[in-house]
Amino acid sequence: MLTQDRKAMLMDRLSRDGRLIAADLATELQVSEDTIRRDLRDLAAEGRLLRVHGGALPLSPTHAPVAVRRSLHPRAKAALAQAAVSLIQPGQIVLMDGGTTHLALVSRLPPGLACTIVTHAPAIAAALEPFPGIEILLVGGPVLRLSMVATGAQAFETYAGIRADLCFLGVTGLHPETGLTTGHPEEARLKARMIQSAAETVVLATPDKLGATSPYRVAGLGGMTSLVSSGPPPDWLPEGCRHIAA
Repeated sequence: MLTQDRKAMLMDRLSRDGRLIAADLATELQVSEDTIRRDLRDLAAEGRLLRVHGGALPLSPTHAPVAVRRSLHPRAKAALAQAAVSLIQPGQIVLMDGGTTHLALVSRLPPGLACTIVTHAPAIAAALEPFPGIEILLVGGPVLRLSMVATGAQAFETYAGIRADLCFLGVTGLHPETGLTTGHPEEARLKARMIQSAAETVVLATPDKLGATSPYRVAGLGGMTSLVSSGPPPDWLPEGCRHIAA
């Protein structure tokens, strides 16, 4: 089998099974494990998968600047936002992560809603301007340009001092083995702190995030109390995690 044909087969298998195991593939294809590992290194360098011990996992395709992500899956994001908006109740303190799906959520808030929304995303804070009943707390710190959100010690300490009712958490991957993941270590640390600071954590996930993974772990799947996604719940969703169909 030619190298390109083998790589194409590996990607098809990864899409089907959600994981590649190098030793098993070497036996099946009658090549050395070094050959398979070399293929996986090449595919990882091309941004097509994430190498892990013994093989590879699907890489989330959402590692792109905000300007690019705005144009991805607009209908799916709108449906997720519509399904999730009723979770926010008057008087609550709500932590809201950055991201284009959460911008869609803001656009669907009831005009008269009175609550407090805490966010480290300037775009989210700006989008809340038309809602006079919502108190806005903008968390500061060095801005990560890829996501346009604040990070660092200042943001971490601010969230550590808050006890919120609800957290809308943005992740780039949800996988049964790696859990909730994202593409930057500082973001992962801050998101983990946000989970700890809220009584409930909700993840709104477009289809491309389900079964995919990113390099930095935020928490296990048990870190979320509710998942909002289209279609039926994934069969790997932890017991006790509520699924809300969009």
